[in-house]
Amino acid sequence: MRLASVSGRATVMRASGVGIDVATASGGRFGPSVAELYQQWSGFRQWVDSGGTAGAEEFAVDESRLGLVAPQPEQVFAIGLNYLDHAAESGMEAERDVVPPTFTKFVSSLAGPFTPLPLPSGAVDWEIELVAIIGEPADAVSVADAWSHVAGVCVGQDYSERTVQSAGPVPQFSLGKSYAGFGPIGPWLVTPDELPDRDDLELVCEINGEQVQKGRTSAMVWSLPELVSVLSAICPLRPGDVIFTGTPAGVGAARNPKRFLSPGDVVVSRIEGVGEIRQECRAAVPA
Repeated sequence: MRLASVSGRATVMRASGVGIDVATASGGRFGPSVAELYQQWSGFRQWVDSGGTAGAEEFAVDESRLGLVAPQPEQVFAIGLNYLDHAAESGMEAERDVVPPTFTKFVSSLAGPFTPLPLPSGAVDWEIELVAIIGEPADAVSVADAWSHVAGVCVGQDYSERTVQSAGPVPQFSLGKSYAGFGPIGPWLVTPDELPDRDDLELVCEINGEQVQKGRTSAMVWSLPELVSVLSAICPLRPGDVIFTGTPAGVGAARNPKRFLSPGDVVVSRIEGVGEIRQECRAAVPA
C-alpha cells in the first residue's frame, strides 16, 4: 500500500497515479487526517487488505497537492554515521557500540515532498536517507519483530546547516538540522510488503541532474530492524514517530573543496521501490 497526504487528507495511492480518499471510501471510519490513521494502524491495514478501497471513486493526484505523510510525530530520531563510506569521508569510524549515534530533527523542520528549501546560509548540505514511520507501539521489541512495528518507509532528506552544526564546544546536530524545510519526507509512505527487498534498497541523490550520492540500505551499519529494537529499548516508540536512518557517502562537507547548496539548485532524492522527492533551493527571506 502507498499512503499519501493529498491536500491534508489521507489517500491510498494506485500505481497509475490516482488516489482514493480514505475517509470517503471508509464512510468516515478512518481519516481524514494521516496522523489519525497511525493511531489505529492495525484496523486500517485490515480494512485496506480486505478490499476496503475496492470500487471506491478514484481521482487524479497532482504532486503539488502531496503533503507531509508524518504530520504529527511525537518523536523524531536521526542516526549518524550509519554507512561505512560516509563515516570514512567524514574522517570518523562507524563502530557498533551500545547504541548508534542518535540525535533529533525537531518536528518543525519536517516538510512535504516537493516543498521549496529556504537556505539560511551558504553552508547547507544534503543527506538522502531512508525514513521509517512507526505504525504499532514498540517497547523493547526484538530485531526479529521490529518490521511488524513499522507502518512503512519514505524518502527523506536530512538537510544540514554545517556552521551551526559544528558551533560551540560540542556539536549542535539537532539545531543545525532543524531549520524550516530541512526534513522533507515523501512522496508517500510505502508499506514493507510493497518493497522489492525491504532490507536492500538503492538510494540516489542528484543536484541539478548530477548524481552526488548513491548507496544501498543493505550497507547500513545498524539495519532498520536493529534501530527500531535498540531505540525502543530506551524510548518507547509511538505510532507516527519518525526515524531518519542515516546517509551514504557523497555529502558536500566531505568534498575538497567543500560544496554546499545555492539558490536555484534542484535536489532530487530517490529510493528504489519508494519514489522520489524534490526541493528547489531558495534564498531565505530575512526575518
